[in-house]
Amino acid sequence: MTTQVTVLGAGIVGICSALSLLERGHQVTLIDRDAPGQATSLGNAGVISPWSIIPQSMPGTWKKVPGWMLDPLGPVSVPVSYLPWVATWGLRFLANSREHRVREISAGMETLNRDCVTGFRNHLRGTGAEDLVEDSYYVHAYRDPNAASLDTLDNRIRLAAGAELDCVSGGELLEIEPDLSPDFKSAVIIKGQARARSPGRIGAVLAEKFQTMGGEIRRETLHSIAPNGDQWIYRTDAGEFNTPKLVLSMGAWSAKILKPLGIRLPLEAERGYHVTFTEPGIKLNNSVLDADNKFVASSMEDGVRAAGTAEFAGLDAPINEKRITGLIELAKRISPKLKTEARTTWSGQRPSFPDSLPAIGEIPGFPNLITAFGHSHYGLMQAPKTGQLVAELVSGARPNIDMNIYSPTRF
Repeated sequence: MTTQVTVLGAGIVGICSALSLLERGHQVTLIDRDAPGQATSLGNAGVISPWSIIPQSMPGTWKKVPGWMLDPLGPVSVPVSYLPWVATWGLRFLANSREHRVREISAGMETLNRDCVTGFRNHLRGTGAEDLVEDSYYVHAYRDPNAASLDTLDNRIRLAAGAELDCVSGGELLEIEPDLSPDFKSAVIIKGQARARSPGRIGAVLAEKFQTMGGEIRRETLHSIAPNGDQWIYRTDAGEFNTPKLVLSMGAWSAKILKPLGIRLPLEAERGYHVTFTEPGIKLNNSVLDADNKFVASSMEDGVRAAGTAEFAGLDAPINEKRITGLIELAKRISPKLKTEARTTWSGQRPSFPDSLPAIGEIPGFPNLITAFGHSHYGLMQAPKTGQLVAELVSGARPNIDMNIYSPTRF
Protein backbone atom coordinates (compact mmCIF):
# COMPACT_ATOMS: atom_id res chain seq x y z
CA MET A 1 0.00 0.00 0.00
CA THR A 2 1.16 3.53 -0.74
CA THR A 3 2.17 5.41 2.39
CA GLN A 4 3.34 8.97 2.95
CA VAL A 5 6.86 8.77 4.39
CA THR A 6 9.02 11.65 5.59
CA VAL A 7 12.78 11.13 5.65
CA LEU A 8 14.62 13.52 7.94
CA GLY A 9 18.19 13.94 6.77
CA ALA A 10 19.39 14.11 3.16
CA GLY A 11 22.83 12.62 3.56
CA ILE A 12 23.69 9.62 1.41
CA VAL A 13 21.87 7.25 3.80
CA GLY A 14 18.72 9.39 3.68
CA ILE A 15 18.90 9.71 -0.11
CA CYS A 16 19.28 5.96 -0.63
CA SER A 17 16.43 5.33 1.82
CA ALA A 18 14.22 7.80 -0.04
CA LEU A 19 15.00 6.17 -3.40
CA SER A 20 14.28 2.66 -2.08
CA LEU A 21 11.00 3.87 -0.56
CA LEU A 22 9.94 5.40 -3.89
CA GLU A 23 10.78 2.15 -5.66
CA ARG A 24 8.32 0.41 -3.33
CA GLY A 25 5.60 2.85 -4.32
CA HIS A 26 5.57 5.17 -1.32
CA GLN A 27 5.14 8.96 -1.43
CA VAL A 28 8.34 10.37 0.00
CA THR A 29 9.42 13.77 1.30
CA LEU A 30 13.11 14.34 2.03
CA ILE A 31 13.99 17.16 4.44
CA ASP A 32 17.36 18.69 5.33
CA ARG A 33 18.74 22.12 6.09
CA ASP A 34 21.58 21.48 3.61
CA ALA A 35 21.54 20.53 -0.05
CA PRO A 36 21.22 16.73 -0.45
CA GLY A 37 24.50 14.91 -0.02
CA GLN A 38 26.51 18.09 0.52
CA ALA A 39 27.21 17.96 4.26
CA THR A 40 28.90 15.02 6.03
CA SER A 41 28.33 12.72 3.04
CA LEU A 42 30.42 15.00 0.85
CA GLY A 43 33.53 14.62 2.96
CA ASN A 44 34.99 11.14 2.74
CA ALA A 45 37.68 9.21 0.93
CA GLY A 46 35.23 7.78 -1.60
CA VAL A 47 35.91 4.13 -0.77
CA ILE A 48 33.07 1.81 -1.85
CA SER A 49 34.27 -1.53 -0.58
CA PRO A 50 32.43 -4.76 0.27
CA TRP A 51 35.49 -5.60 2.38
CA SER A 52 35.57 -2.56 4.69
CA ILE A 53 34.12 -4.79 7.37
CA ILE A 54 36.65 -4.26 10.14
CA PRO A 55 35.41 -2.25 13.16
CA GLN A 56 37.38 0.66 14.56
CA SER A 57 38.07 -1.08 17.87
CA MET A 58 40.40 -4.05 17.48
CA PRO A 59 42.48 -6.19 19.87
CA GLY A 60 45.38 -4.07 21.06
CA THR A 61 43.73 -0.75 20.21
CA TRP A 62 43.86 0.28 23.86
CA LYS A 63 47.66 0.20 23.72
CA LYS A 64 47.80 2.55 20.72
CA VAL A 65 45.25 5.19 21.72
CA PRO A 66 47.46 7.12 24.19
CA GLY A 67 50.26 7.44 21.63
CA TRP A 68 47.82 8.51 18.92
CA MET A 69 46.39 11.21 21.18
CA LEU A 70 49.80 12.56 22.16
CA ASP A 71 51.01 12.74 18.56
CA PRO A 72 49.98 16.07 16.97
CA LEU A 73 49.79 14.25 13.62
CA GLY A 74 48.14 11.18 15.10
CA PRO A 75 44.83 9.73 13.84
CA VAL A 76 42.87 10.50 17.05
CA SER A 77 42.45 13.78 18.89
CA VAL A 78 40.47 14.54 22.06
CA PRO A 79 40.73 17.95 23.78
CA VAL A 80 41.46 17.59 27.49
CA SER A 81 38.28 19.51 28.30
CA TYR A 82 36.18 16.90 26.46
CA LEU A 83 37.73 13.80 28.04
CA PRO A 84 35.11 13.54 30.84
CA TRP A 85 32.32 13.61 28.26
CA VAL A 86 33.81 10.95 25.99
CA ALA A 87 35.24 8.65 28.69
CA THR A 88 32.19 6.36 29.02
CA TRP A 89 31.89 6.09 25.24
CA GLY A 90 35.59 5.28 25.05
CA LEU A 91 35.30 2.46 27.58
CA ARG A 92 32.42 0.97 25.59
CA PHE A 93 34.49 1.35 22.43
CA LEU A 94 37.42 -0.56 23.95
CA ALA A 95 35.10 -3.26 25.33
CA ASN A 96 34.21 -4.08 21.72
CA SER A 97 37.86 -4.83 20.86
CA ARG A 98 37.75 -8.43 22.08
CA GLU A 99 38.11 -10.86 19.19
CA HIS A 100 34.72 -12.53 19.58
CA ARG A 101 33.03 -9.09 19.52
CA VAL A 102 35.12 -8.00 16.54
CA ARG A 103 33.92 -11.05 14.61
CA GLU A 104 30.26 -10.44 15.57
CA ILE A 105 30.45 -6.78 14.60
CA SER A 106 32.28 -7.59 11.37
CA ALA A 107 29.48 -9.97 10.37
CA GLY A 108 26.98 -7.15 10.85
CA MET A 109 29.12 -4.80 8.79
CA GLU A 110 29.55 -7.37 6.04
CA THR A 111 25.77 -7.68 5.65
CA LEU A 112 25.52 -3.93 5.02
CA ASN A 113 28.60 -3.68 2.79
CA ARG A 114 28.30 -6.83 0.71
CA ASP A 115 26.47 -5.39 -2.30
CA CYS A 116 27.50 -1.74 -2.01
CA VAL A 117 29.09 -1.46 -5.47
CA THR A 118 26.08 -3.03 -7.18
CA GLY A 119 23.76 -0.94 -5.04
CA PHE A 120 25.27 2.35 -6.17
CA ARG A 121 25.43 1.27 -9.79
CA ASN A 122 21.73 0.37 -9.66
CA HIS A 123 20.86 3.75 -8.17
CA LEU A 124 22.97 5.60 -10.76
CA ARG A 125 21.62 3.65 -13.72
CA GLY A 126 19.95 5.94 -16.22
CA THR A 127 21.30 9.16 -14.72
CA GLY A 128 24.11 9.65 -17.23
CA ALA A 129 26.54 9.76 -14.32
CA GLU A 130 27.28 6.07 -14.02
CA ASP A 131 31.02 6.80 -14.30
CA LEU A 132 30.99 8.38 -10.84
CA VAL A 133 31.64 4.87 -9.51
CA GLU A 134 34.72 3.22 -10.98
CA ASP A 135 36.42 -0.11 -10.32
CA SER A 136 39.33 0.14 -7.92
CA TYR A 137 41.65 -1.70 -5.61
CA TYR A 138 42.11 -0.67 -2.00
CA VAL A 139 45.87 -0.40 -1.45
CA HIS A 140 47.02 -0.63 2.18
CA ALA A 141 50.58 0.66 1.90
CA TYR A 142 53.36 0.26 4.50
CA ARG A 143 56.87 1.64 4.84
CA ASP A 144 58.07 -1.51 6.60
CA PRO A 145 58.80 -4.21 3.97
CA ASN A 146 57.62 -6.88 6.41
CA ALA A 147 54.42 -5.17 7.59
CA ALA A 148 52.06 -6.33 4.84
CA SER A 149 50.60 -9.69 5.81
CA LEU A 150 47.48 -11.71 5.12
CA ASP A 151 47.87 -13.50 8.45
CA THR A 152 46.34 -10.76 10.58
CA LEU A 153 42.93 -10.78 12.23
CA ASP A 154 41.49 -8.15 9.90
CA ASN A 155 42.70 -9.86 6.74
CA ARG A 156 41.69 -13.33 7.96
CA ILE A 157 38.19 -11.93 8.47
CA ARG A 158 38.18 -10.43 4.98
CA LEU A 159 39.41 -13.66 3.41
CA ALA A 160 36.78 -15.69 5.24
CA ALA A 161 34.11 -13.32 3.88
CA GLY A 162 35.31 -13.94 0.31
CA ALA A 163 37.71 -11.07 -0.37
CA GLU A 164 40.56 -11.46 -2.84
CA LEU A 165 43.78 -10.14 -1.28
CA ASP A 166 47.40 -10.00 -2.39
CA CYS A 167 50.62 -8.94 -0.72
CA VAL A 168 53.10 -7.05 -2.89
CA SER A 169 56.63 -5.71 -2.48
CA GLY A 170 57.67 -2.11 -2.92
CA GLY A 171 58.64 -2.64 -6.55
CA GLU A 172 55.32 -4.28 -7.39
CA LEU A 173 53.50 -1.51 -5.54
CA LEU A 174 55.15 1.15 -7.68
CA GLU A 175 53.99 -0.68 -10.81
CA ILE A 176 50.41 -0.38 -9.50
CA GLU A 177 50.84 3.18 -8.17
CA PRO A 178 53.83 4.80 -9.95
CA ASP A 179 53.36 8.17 -8.20
CA LEU A 180 53.55 6.80 -4.66
CA SER A 181 56.61 7.52 -2.57
CA PRO A 182 59.32 4.83 -2.85
CA ASP A 183 59.36 4.90 0.96
CA PHE A 184 56.43 2.46 0.79
CA LYS A 185 58.03 -0.99 0.76
CA SER A 186 55.02 -3.34 0.91
CA ALA A 187 51.24 -3.37 0.58
CA VAL A 188 48.12 -5.45 0.93
CA ILE A 189 45.97 -5.14 -2.18
CA ILE A 190 42.22 -5.58 -1.62
CA LYS A 191 40.46 -6.32 -4.90
CA GLY A 192 36.85 -6.38 -6.03
CA GLN A 193 35.70 -2.95 -4.98
CA ALA A 194 35.14 0.55 -6.37
CA ARG A 195 35.65 4.20 -5.51
CA ALA A 196 33.63 7.36 -5.88
CA ARG A 197 35.03 9.97 -8.25
CA SER A 198 32.97 12.60 -6.43
CA PRO A 199 30.94 11.63 -3.33
CA GLY A 200 29.21 15.01 -3.35
CA ARG A 201 28.13 14.72 -6.97
CA ILE A 202 26.81 11.21 -6.36
CA GLY A 203 24.54 12.69 -3.70
CA ALA A 204 23.41 15.50 -6.00
CA VAL A 205 22.76 13.17 -8.93
CA LEU A 206 20.75 10.71 -6.84
CA ALA A 207 18.75 13.55 -5.28
CA GLU A 208 17.87 14.78 -8.77
CA LYS A 209 16.83 11.24 -9.73
CA PHE A 210 14.66 11.10 -6.61
CA GLN A 211 12.86 14.25 -7.70
CA THR A 212 12.34 13.04 -11.28
CA MET A 213 10.75 9.89 -9.82
CA GLY A 214 8.22 12.03 -7.96
CA GLY A 215 9.93 12.61 -4.63
CA GLU A 216 9.81 15.96 -2.84
CA ILE A 217 12.85 17.70 -1.35
CA ARG A 218 12.46 20.52 1.17
CA ARG A 219 15.33 22.66 2.50
CA GLU A 220 14.26 23.23 6.11
CA THR A 221 15.86 23.08 9.55
CA LEU A 222 14.30 20.48 11.84
CA HIS A 223 13.59 21.51 15.43
CA SER A 224 11.76 18.55 16.99
CA ILE A 225 9.68 15.43 16.49
CA ALA A 226 6.87 14.03 18.63
CA PRO A 227 4.42 11.11 18.42
CA ASN A 228 0.83 12.02 17.59
CA GLY A 229 -1.33 8.92 18.01
CA ASP A 230 -0.25 6.53 15.27
CA GLN A 231 1.44 9.35 13.36
CA TRP A 232 4.31 11.77 13.96
CA ILE A 233 4.57 15.52 14.21
CA TYR A 234 7.75 17.18 13.08
CA ARG A 235 8.50 20.86 13.48
CA THR A 236 10.78 22.81 11.17
CA ASP A 237 11.42 26.49 10.57
CA ALA A 238 8.59 26.27 8.00
CA GLY A 239 5.98 25.09 10.49
CA GLU A 240 4.43 21.94 11.99
CA PHE A 241 3.60 18.89 9.89
CA ASN A 242 2.12 15.40 10.33
CA THR A 243 3.37 12.24 8.69
CA PRO A 244 2.25 8.59 9.02
CA LYS A 245 5.83 7.28 8.81
CA LEU A 246 9.02 9.01 9.89
CA VAL A 247 12.59 7.95 9.02
CA LEU A 248 15.27 9.58 11.16
CA SER A 249 18.52 9.75 9.21
CA MET A 250 20.19 12.89 10.53
CA GLY A 251 23.61 11.43 11.26
CA ALA A 252 25.35 12.93 14.27
CA TRP A 253 22.34 15.13 15.07
CA SER A 254 19.93 12.19 15.41
CA ALA A 255 20.55 11.47 19.10
CA LYS A 256 19.92 15.13 19.93
CA ILE A 257 16.53 14.94 18.22
CA LEU A 258 15.59 11.78 20.16
CA LYS A 259 16.73 12.98 23.58
CA PRO A 260 13.55 15.03 24.38
CA LEU A 261 11.58 11.78 23.92
CA GLY A 262 13.58 10.17 26.73
CA ILE A 263 15.66 8.15 24.26
CA ARG A 264 19.37 8.34 25.07
CA LEU A 265 21.88 6.69 22.80
CA PRO A 266 25.71 6.62 23.01
CA LEU A 267 26.23 8.43 19.73
CA GLU A 268 29.38 10.52 19.46
CA ALA A 269 30.08 13.24 16.93
CA GLU A 270 33.43 12.26 15.43
CA ARG A 271 34.76 15.15 13.42
CA GLY A 272 36.59 14.22 10.24
CA TYR A 273 38.68 16.32 7.88
CA HIS A 274 39.77 16.17 4.28
CA VAL A 275 42.02 18.20 2.03
CA THR A 276 41.69 18.16 -1.75
CA PHE A 277 44.79 19.15 -3.71
CA THR A 278 43.30 20.66 -6.84
CA GLU A 279 46.52 20.78 -8.89
CA PRO A 280 48.26 17.73 -7.41
CA GLY A 281 50.73 16.87 -10.17
CA ILE A 282 50.12 13.17 -9.46
CA LYS A 283 47.42 10.59 -10.09
CA LEU A 284 46.48 7.65 -7.92
CA ASN A 285 44.99 4.70 -9.77
CA ASN A 286 43.27 3.31 -6.68
CA SER A 287 42.22 4.22 -3.17
CA VAL A 288 45.41 4.24 -1.08
CA LEU A 289 45.55 3.87 2.69
CA ASP A 290 48.72 5.14 4.31
CA ALA A 291 48.59 2.35 6.88
CA ASP A 292 51.23 3.96 9.09
CA ASN A 293 49.51 7.34 9.35
CA LYS A 294 45.88 6.14 9.08
CA PHE A 295 44.54 8.30 6.26
CA VAL A 296 43.30 7.56 2.75
CA ALA A 297 44.21 9.31 -0.50
CA SER A 298 42.35 9.00 -3.78
CA SER A 299 42.20 10.79 -7.11
CA MET A 300 38.81 12.39 -7.72
CA GLU A 301 37.26 14.71 -10.29
CA ASP A 302 38.56 17.80 -8.53
CA GLY A 303 42.03 16.55 -7.56
CA VAL A 304 43.69 14.23 -5.05
CA ARG A 305 41.81 14.03 -1.78
CA ALA A 306 43.41 13.05 1.52
CA ALA A 307 40.86 12.15 4.18
CA GLY A 308 41.24 10.95 7.73
CA THR A 309 41.72 11.71 11.40
CA ALA A 310 39.12 11.40 14.14
CA GLU A 311 38.50 14.26 16.53
CA PHE A 312 36.16 13.84 19.49
CA ALA A 313 35.24 17.31 20.72
CA GLY A 314 31.44 17.41 20.71
CA LEU A 315 28.78 18.21 18.16
CA ASP A 316 29.22 21.98 18.21
CA ALA A 317 33.01 22.25 18.52
CA PRO A 318 34.70 24.65 16.09
CA ILE A 319 36.99 23.43 13.34
CA ASN A 320 40.48 22.63 14.58
CA GLU A 321 42.81 24.18 12.02
CA LYS A 322 45.73 22.20 13.47
CA ARG A 323 44.10 18.98 12.29
CA ILE A 324 43.88 20.33 8.75
CA THR A 325 47.51 21.47 8.85
CA GLY A 326 48.54 18.05 10.16
CA LEU A 327 46.64 16.27 7.39
CA ILE A 328 48.41 18.40 4.78
CA GLU A 329 51.77 17.47 6.30
CA LEU A 330 50.88 13.78 6.27
CA ALA A 331 49.67 13.96 2.68
CA LYS A 332 53.05 15.27 1.56
CA ARG A 333 54.51 11.94 2.60
CA ILE A 334 52.52 9.87 0.11
CA SER A 335 54.45 11.18 -2.89
CA PRO A 336 57.47 13.43 -3.45
CA LYS A 337 55.68 14.78 -6.54
CA LEU A 338 52.50 15.90 -4.76
CA LYS A 339 51.85 19.62 -5.15
CA THR A 340 50.00 20.93 -2.11
CA GLU A 341 49.77 24.68 -2.74
CA ALA A 342 46.36 24.72 -4.47
CA ARG A 343 43.84 23.07 -2.20
CA THR A 344 40.42 23.10 -0.61
CA THR A 345 39.50 21.82 2.86
CA TRP A 346 36.44 20.33 4.51
CA SER A 347 35.33 19.24 7.95
CA GLY A 348 32.21 17.46 9.14
CA GLN A 349 30.72 15.33 11.90
CA ARG A 350 30.56 11.55 11.57
CA PRO A 351 27.94 9.80 13.74
CA SER A 352 29.72 7.02 15.67
CA PHE A 353 28.47 4.38 18.06
CA PRO A 354 31.06 2.55 20.20
CA ASP A 355 30.57 -0.72 18.28
CA SER A 356 31.06 0.77 14.75
CA LEU A 357 27.53 -0.28 13.75
CA PRO A 358 24.55 1.94 12.89
CA ALA A 359 21.09 2.06 14.45
CA ILE A 360 18.58 0.70 11.94
CA GLY A 361 15.06 -0.18 13.03
CA GLU A 362 12.18 0.79 15.29
CA ILE A 363 12.38 1.82 18.92
CA PRO A 364 9.89 -0.02 21.15
CA GLY A 365 7.08 2.27 22.24
CA PHE A 366 7.55 4.58 19.27
CA PRO A 367 5.79 2.91 16.32
CA ASN A 368 6.18 4.28 12.80
CA LEU A 369 9.56 5.82 13.62
CA ILE A 370 12.45 4.14 11.81
CA THR A 371 16.05 4.95 12.73
CA ALA A 372 18.82 4.93 10.12
CA PHE A 373 21.90 6.65 11.49
CA GLY A 374 25.25 6.11 13.21
CA HIS A 375 27.24 4.70 10.27
CA SER A 376 30.56 6.12 11.47
CA HIS A 377 33.25 5.88 8.76
CA TYR A 378 31.17 3.52 6.63
CA GLY A 379 28.10 5.56 5.65
CA LEU A 380 28.91 5.84 1.95
CA MET A 381 29.30 2.12 1.39
CA GLN A 382 26.50 1.06 3.76
CA ALA A 383 23.93 3.51 2.39
CA PRO A 384 22.37 1.37 -0.40
CA LYS A 385 21.70 -1.63 1.86
CA THR A 386 20.50 0.58 4.71
CA GLY A 387 18.05 2.19 2.30
CA GLN A 388 16.71 -1.22 1.28
CA LEU A 389 16.24 -2.25 4.90
CA VAL A 390 14.45 1.01 5.72
CA ALA A 391 12.08 0.50 2.79
CA GLU A 392 11.31 -3.04 3.93
CA LEU A 393 10.63 -1.95 7.50
CA VAL A 394 8.38 0.93 6.43
CA SER A 395 6.50 -1.43 4.12
CA GLY A 396 5.88 -3.92 6.91
CA ALA A 397 8.17 -6.56 5.44
CA ARG A 398 10.51 -8.57 7.63
CA PRO A 399 14.11 -8.29 6.38
CA ASN A 400 15.70 -11.67 5.72
CA ILE A 401 18.53 -10.94 8.15
CA ASP A 402 18.94 -10.68 11.90
CA MET A 403 18.23 -7.01 12.62
CA ASN A 404 19.00 -7.26 16.35
CA ILE A 405 22.64 -6.33 15.84
CA TYR A 406 21.52 -2.93 14.48
CA SER A 407 18.78 -2.36 17.06
CA PRO A 408 18.80 1.15 18.52
CA THR A 409 18.06 -0.47 21.90
CA ARG A 410 21.12 -2.76 21.87
CA PHE A 411 22.93 -0.48 24.30
